[in-house]
Amino acid sequence: MSGTGSVRTMAPEEALAAGVPVKRVVEALVYDALTETLRDSVCAPVRTELLPPAVDSPGLAWYGQHDATWVAHYDVMARVGLTTYLSDDQDQLGLWVELARSTGWWWPGEGMCVMAERPTEIHTEPQPGGFHGELRLHRDDGPAVLYADGVQVHVLHGTHVPEWVINAPTVERIHAERNVEVRRSAIERIGWGAYIEQARLRLVGTTGDPGNPGSDLHLYDVPRELWGRPARLLLVVNGSVEPDGRRRRYGLSVPDHLEDPLSAAGWTYGLSGEQYAGLVRRT
Repeated sequence: MSGTGSVRTMAPEEALAAGVPVKRVVEALVYDALTETLRDSVCAPVRTELLPPAVDSPGLAWYGQHDATWVAHYDVMARVGLTTYLSDDQDQLGLWVELARSTGWWWPGEGMCVMAERPTEIHTEPQPGGFHGELRLHRDDGPAVLYADGVQVHVLHGTHVPEWVINAPTVERIHAERNVEVRRSAIERIGWGAYIEQARLRLVGTTGDPGNPGSDLHLYDVPRELWGRPARLLLVVNGSVEPDGRRRRYGLSVPDHLEDPLSAAGWTYGLSGEQYAGLVRRT
C-alpha cells in the first residue's frame, strides 16, 4: 500500500478494499480531518486574533473544544473496538471528552480553574479538495467567529484578516498592508478589475493560459511606489474549483524583468516560458 498521504485522499471503503489497516483509516477520518479543520483552520486564526504576537504557546494551557483533534481520535478508537483502555484511563478520557464538548480554552490552577465560553457563532465552508468533510473558516459579510462578549475573528476562505478587509477595503489600505495573504484577500474583496483600475497598473501583455485551457494570463507593471520595489503582477485563474463551484482569480508577484505572461507563469513554477507553454494542465 502507498504512503500516508494517499489514505487521506481515499474514501473509507476504497481504502479498506486496498488493504489499508482499519486503524489507519479511522486515523485519517478522525484525527487527520479534525487536525486540518480544528487546529489549522479554526484554532490558528482565533489564536492570532486574541493573543498579542509576543505571547508564546504556553500562555494557553488547554484548548477545550479544539482538543477534540486528539480526544476524538482516542474516543472513537475505543468506541469501534480497535483498542481498550485501563479503567482509570477510560475515566480520564471521559473527562477530556466532556471538556471538549463543553468549553473553550481553559486554564487550571491551584484551587481554581478559568474556563472560556465557546463561540456563539462559527461560519465555515468545505475545504477545497477535502475528502473527509474537512472545513475552514469563512464569512464574507461579517465575523467568521463571534463570542458573546463581542470579540470577533474575521476570516476569508481560511485566511485570517483584519476587520477592514471585510467592511472597508481600499487601495490605500491594501498598499499599506505588509502581509501578502491579507493583501490578496483585500484585493479579492474589491475585485481584481477594480483594483487594477484604481491602482493604475499598466497592462504589459495578455495570452491564453496553456496550463488552464479557457483562461487567460494577464501581466501588469506595478509602479515602485505601490509595493516599495520594482515588480510585476501576473493575474491568473485558479486551476482548482472552489467550494462554490467558481474558479478564483489571483495575482502573483513576479520579477519586473519578465516581459510576457508565459515567461512570468513559467517563472512561478521554475520553468521557462517555452516549458510552461507545453503544460497540459496545472493545478
